[in-house]
Amino acid sequence: GELPAGLSEREREVLVLVARGLTNKQVAERLVISSRTVQNHLASVFAKTGVSNRAGAALFAVQHGLIE
Repeated sequence: GELPAGLSEREREVLVLVARGLTNKQVAERLVISSRTVQNHLASVFAKTGVSNRAGAALFAVQHGLIE
């Protein structure tokens, strides 16, 4: 389906894991990408969704049905 805020599938994955409380390092390990790549995806997620921190990202994820 169409993802909210024009998120890419990878950005959605990063957002969901961050919203569940994982650190950037844990997200990187889970997705087998570098921490820097996680940071880049997260910056993009913040920009697209208009949030400024991880808590805002988590709220966005819940509000848009990306996580329970």
